[in-house]
Amino acid sequence: MPDKSFKTIEEQLEILRSRGLTIDDEDVAKEFLLWNNYYRVSGYSLTLRKNDIFYKSAVFQNIMDIYNFDHELRHILLQYLEVIEVQLKSVYAYEFTKAHGSTGYLDASFFVNEARYEEIIKKAELQKSQRLPHEAYLKHFVNDLQQDIPLWAYVDLLTISDISFLYAISEQPIKAAVARTFGLTTDRGASILGSYMHSMTIIRNLCAHGSRLYNRLFEQKPSLNKAEKALLMKNSRGELDNAHLYGFLLIMRRVLSESEFNGLKESIITLTKKYPFVRMDYYGFRSDWQQKL
Repeated sequence: MPDKSFKTIEEQLEILRSRGLTIDDEDVAKEFLLWNNYYRVSGYSLTLRKNDIFYKSAVFQNIMDIYNFDHELRHILLQYLEVIEVQLKSVYAYEFTKAHGSTGYLDASFFVNEARYEEIIKKAELQKSQRLPHEAYLKHFVNDLQQDIPLWAYVDLLTISDISFLYAISEQPIKAAVARTFGLTTDRGASILGSYMHSMTIIRNLCAHGSRLYNRLFEQKPSLNKAEKALLMKNSRGELDNAHLYGFLLIMRRVLSESEFNGLKESIITLTKKYPFVRMDYYGFRSDWQQKL
């Protein structure tokens, strides 16, 4: 809306109609705008219009379908990102405590960036104090045993972003050991896993905060190998397109087990059947993605 002034739901619908959008069920459209915010919804209509004028075929239901598809896709991704997060925390805690003991993480000398280490621990300690009254495992260590929490329990206080940063400042042998567990056995395995963790943090945060994935261009592109790059679609200039969501799924394929990734893929296929209007190329998917992914 150009003038930033308040508009009623009815006025919002009139703006959409004036721009050429067909609205078949006004009551449904009103409810949708009320619960989902005109400004937020408008981002899902960008592919249905040129500037502010909708294409003749565009109807309000198209916007709803794109919006709902994106919402459900985020929740599918979150389900599997949680699997990845738990696995990363578990493997990291195992390899670190094998090298430095259950509470070695409390010694800043085992990390290469003390300032970043202090930031991570300070944040985790705040989480501990906030969650202590409600978490049985925290009460057990803090109140009952009155001892420091072993890392394999402490990692529950860390977000995927925290564990990514902690991994980044850990000693090289520990990073290499974690990377090997995820099948990254080359000399660059540790740095590759680090970039994967950073990419998973980006996607996880977008999904968790309800941000639009549809037609989103990512400035921080995932790190792909030659074979994975060959699976990307090409943009209008004939260049490989690694700026959409699809590249991040290729990373998830590397980190998840085959059965886990197949579950993710099947869930997305089912979603495309539920919302056939939604074009997957706006997520960077090639037309043959179901066979190639």
